[in-house]
Amino acid sequence: MSESSAGMLARFHNMPNDSRTKTLIVALLLCLVCSVIVSTAAVMLKPLQMANAELDRKRNILQVAGLLRDDRGIDELFGNIETRIVNLDSGEYSDTVDILTYDQRRAARDPSLSDALAPATDLAGIGRRAKYATVYLVREAGVVKTIVLPVHGYGLWSTLYGFLALQGDARSVYGLQFYEHTETPGLGGEVDNPKWRSLWNGKLVFDEQDQPRIEVVRGKVAPGPDAKYQVDGLAGATLTSVGVSNLVRFWLGENGFGPYLAKVRGGMQ
Repeated sequence: MSESSAGMLARFHNMPNDSRTKTLIVALLLCLVCSVIVSTAAVMLKPLQMANAELDRKRNILQVAGLLRDDRGIDELFGNIETRIVNLDSGEYSDTVDILTYDQRRAARDPSLSDALAPATDLAGIGRRAKYATVYLVREAGVVKTIVLPVHGYGLWSTLYGFLALQGDARSVYGLQFYEHTETPGLGGEVDNPKWRSLWNGKLVFDEQDQPRIEVVRGKVAPGPDAKYQVDGLAGATLTSVGVSNLVRFWLGENGFGPYLAKVRGGMQ
């Protein structure tokens, strides 16, 4: 330690403990040390956090596809799922982006990889839509049994992110699951309730003209010809229910996966 540094340290040590200057110096040093610790921890933990996020994504896809099992590892089970990139405008599979590194949520914020949505067409309230989307296919004997689509849209308090699984005919629901949102617990947060999610299973998503028809109604679904397109509303959460209806219809429509699903119904595998 140099003589000047030693002198400064001695003067600091000799300051009264109730000195405003000494208090400020101690506070600043403490903030600096804490900042270094937090920054170092964030950098060191980032790879682990990313790995956990990827594992959670796979778990949610497996669950909505009905493939999650307790006796098998997530990565092993995910090997049964085929991942493809879809051009949302053409509805065709695409190799334009790297399937291993493509991040649809990040792409939606990049003007070069996304399109701005006009208010009249932005049923889900998302502002921008990525040009490419990832889909997940479950095959049996080479035939698509289940199609898992990433979906998102605005509810009451937040954007809900989830997966909509369709039967291989691309006409009926296999399952719906949200993995990220901040809707009100006990009200809109009931989108996580397995009992409510099970109400979606088997519901038809398109009418005879292949237009998105499925919706969340207020209250209970009434018996009748429209019941096959309808799901019970969430009690006390009308705006979240409307948001779920809107986001599902958007992603099934012409600005979402509509062109792709039309090709699947036409025989594309």
